[in-house]
Amino acid sequence: MEPQQRSPLLEVKGNLELKRPLVKPPSRLPLSGSRCKRRLDQMEDVLEPEKKRTRGLGTVTKFAISHHRAPVGTTVPQTQGQAAAPKVPKKTGPRCSTAVASVLKNQKAAPAAPAQKPGTTAAPPKLGGKKPSKRPGWDLKGQLSDLNAELKCYRERTQTLDQENQQLRDQLREAQQQATALGAERRTLEGELARVRAQAEQGQQELGNLSARVLELEERLGTQEGLVQELQKEQLGLQAERRELTTRLEEQERRLQTSEAALSGSQAEVASLRQETAAQATLLAERGERLHGLEMERRRLHNQLQELKGNIRVFCRVRPVLPGEPTPPPGFLLFPSGPAGPSDPPTHVSVLRCDERRGTLSGAPAPPTRHDFSFDRVFPPGSGQDEVFEEIAMLVQSALDGYPVCIFAYGQTGSGKTFTMEGGPAGDPQAEGLIPRALRHLFSIAQELSGQGWTYSFVASYVEIYNETVRDLLATGTRKGQGGECEIRRAGPGSEELTVTNARYVPVSCEKEVETLLLLARQNRAVARTAQNERSSRSHSVFQLQISGEHAGRGVQCAAPLNLVDLAGSERLDPGLALGPGERERLRETQAINSSLSTLGLVIMALSNKESHVPYRNSKLTYLLQNSLGGSAKMLMFVNISPLEENVSESLNSLRFASKVNQCVIGTAQANRK
Repeated sequence: MEPQQRSPLLEVKGNLELKRPLVKPPSRLPLSGSRCKRRLDQMEDVLEPEKKRTRGLGTVTKFAISHHRAPVGTTVPQTQGQAAAPKVPKKTGPRCSTAVASVLKNQKAAPAAPAQKPGTTAAPPKLGGKKPSKRPGWDLKGQLSDLNAELKCYRERTQTLDQENQQLRDQLREAQQQATALGAERRTLEGELARVRAQAEQGQQELGNLSARVLELEERLGTQEGLVQELQKEQLGLQAERRELTTRLEEQERRLQTSEAALSGSQAEVASLRQETAAQATLLAERGERLHGLEMERRRLHNQLQELKGNIRVFCRVRPVLPGEPTPPPGFLLFPSGPAGPSDPPTHVSVLRCDERRGTLSGAPAPPTRHDFSFDRVFPPGSGQDEVFEEIAMLVQSALDGYPVCIFAYGQTGSGKTFTMEGGPAGDPQAEGLIPRALRHLFSIAQELSGQGWTYSFVASYVEIYNETVRDLLATGTRKGQGGECEIRRAGPGSEELTVTNARYVPVSCEKEVETLLLLARQNRAVARTAQNERSSRSHSVFQLQISGEHAGRGVQCAAPLNLVDLAGSERLDPGLALGPGERERLRETQAINSSLSTLGLVIMALSNKESHVPYRNSKLTYLLQNSLGGSAKMLMFVNISPLEENVSESLNSLRFASKVNQCVIGTAQANRK
């Protein structure tokens, strides 16, 4: 990019700033007339640009016009490089012409700068050397001529500098081209140098590797030499050992011959032992068959024993008098001894009833009436829970053998039915009821039979029947109170097994799980306050345990349910009716309870009489238990009575109902085996 040339006007302005000011003291030349004045105005118009350029130097130059006359037609000579002065009008006064002529006469031409050679630099004008002759302040044209000459000199100098600049640019371009070529050559040399250095480094590395390899080989050579020496020593040792082993081998061969002779005798002995082992295995198999036959015989005899006792058995249990209750009069309840004397468990109970409404002709009260009842077993008030369970333990075991078992607890409210079935307060082992004791007994027997190849599984459910509605007592969370959704259905098409829809069936394997289920059921069961009991059960609760057994070795399977039923209170309407706003609800509950209990009696009577139609469907209770009430089932009823004289009427009703059931006989039970 070429440098920007400086404007000539700017150069002139700089030169003017370096020169002394051309202001002269005002001249005293007289000027006369208007013509001289007009000529001065014209000169000022010509010099106006120069005046504008010199305003920054100080005060403006004032021209004093002399009053001397000058010739009219005088002209100012022009020099080379100077601008021509404006023509002066001819019609001027003598004084004005004389002044102008004197100004032009004193102006001299500026010397021209000599031409310089193209290769040299022009010397700048010497501004500080010998000063040119001073021109008067009124000699404007001379000053202008000087400025033009100086401007021309600077222009020539500028041209010279431009030429030199162009030459220098050409030289710079050539130098740059040479530098580019040198740079490319330098990069080529650097790449060659890097390659040579890399080759040198690679050679050094290979040399180092070879040196290390040489050292390694030397080291291995030394090791191999040492190893050879060791092997030579070892060879010597092995040769000595070989000689020793040869000696030992000869000795072993002699011993082997002796052992072979002994082995022949041992093989004969082993053959004899194998024959004995086969005989023992055959004997063991025979004994296993005999053991299985004995187990089947035990089950048959066990079932026969239960049949001899009756497929429908009735036990009577009298609860003890509780604290705060009145003591019954002597002789109110009697328990006559059995045929074998006092040591024989009682099977009879007698109730003495004094009826004040009856009297003799003389007006004296009638003597008390004695009511005698006979059952399979009678438990006086002092009988404990363990004694009661001991009597039914063999019946519970029949469920493991594949026989359906159903145990009822029947009686009026407050007679101890729930205590008999579930037990008393938690934590008291002596107060445990039949349900936890029965399951503990079943778990124990199943564990013993596992040694004979039997495996058992237990699934528990617990429901209640309240006002002919089935409800799940094991329901938890949001399922509580949804008993209306439970229905009794067949387990499948063509199946005789019944199941309760929407009820929980919980697998159990230990006593702790059973305790948890009983606690949950006790909290969910429907209870209400009646006149007979502060906390009375108003529903039938049915605990069902489905038992499944299998003998994999024999291919034998058995399945049977165990039903433990706590029936609702059996009292008549008036004594058990609660007072208050819930009278109608209690009345409806009592009617539903008595209706289901009556249906239970009718079903048992129909089974005993071998009737073609058994009214199982008349009650939800009998419909649910129909598979445990038929000819292949074993049934036991506990009739619970109160020891108080005030409850004698309800006690007699319960005893009469139990006597009717005790007189029923159901066909021979059959095991559910496959």
